[in-house]
Amino acid sequence: MSLLGALPARFRRERVLIVGCGDVGQRAARVLGGGARARLLALTSSAARGPELRALGITPLQGNLDDPRSLRRLAGLATRVLHLAPPPSEELADWRLDPRTRALTRVLAQRSLPASVVYGSTTGVYGDGQGRWMDEASPANPKTPRAWRRVDAEAAVHWLGRATGVRTTVLRIPGIYAPDRAGGTPRERLLRGTPVLRAEDDVYTNHIHADDLARACVLALWRGRPQRNVNVVDDTELKMGDYFDLAADLYGLPRPPRLAREGAGDQLPLVLLSFMSESRRLRNQRLKGELGLRLRYPTVAQGLA
Repeated sequence: MSLLGALPARFRRERVLIVGCGDVGQRAARVLGGGARARLLALTSSAARGPELRALGITPLQGNLDDPRSLRRLAGLATRVLHLAPPPSEELADWRLDPRTRALTRVLAQRSLPASVVYGSTTGVYGDGQGRWMDEASPANPKTPRAWRRVDAEAAVHWLGRATGVRTTVLRIPGIYAPDRAGGTPRERLLRGTPVLRAEDDVYTNHIHADDLARACVLALWRGRPQRNVNVVDDTELKMGDYFDLAADLYGLPRPPRLAREGAGDQLPLVLLSFMSESRRLRNQRLKGELGLRLRYPTVAQGLA
């Protein structure tokens, strides 16, 4: 049964465009019935992905977010848009900007407008909360280049909403996991024996199962409130080290070694250290109350098992 319930006849063949149709986008397509309840379109820069997308009931559209001219065909095409493509990772003239989302929103503002646009951002836009509870009213305080680019993307999406009346929703997404997702569990890291911080230096992390995220994406396309930010996080309240201890116990593997923050720089890569420098606990009332999502996996203990 569809989580959207029965739709009026005039809505049964909406056109949903997925931009960034990777693992989560494909899961969202399955939630939408693989094209049975809406015509599914996906922007792809690779012609080789055509058969894979068609097998999922998705019509591939050739285009590249890094080439704005190739996006012109998207104007007026979709009634709802799910944007899951990340900003560029390479260094740009201005590392704080996301030219991809800016280009997409400019195209969507032309011709007939979609009813809604949902953008998948990151909880990293909050920066370090020093372990405090935070919600969507907490100000963005990005500390890394990738978080700055996400803030710019959020602003571009909400500009579209304010300028045109399109209902825009920004989903702020934490660490995504799922046993059937590539790299979607801590198993490989546990097998490598990568250390975690000792308890007194450890940070709170946030999580969402990929299937729950996909369902949130679809719900937001229809139920998202205008120009709204929503934390898509589960009910888990764990520090990073405790999360890996939990996973190790579930998999029957040794728990990772613990180390002090002062010595972490000698043993851990910079990317991992950046995640270990931010600690926050995020409330999910909007996810449950406004989007009406009932978490299939309320905690990582249930999702990993």
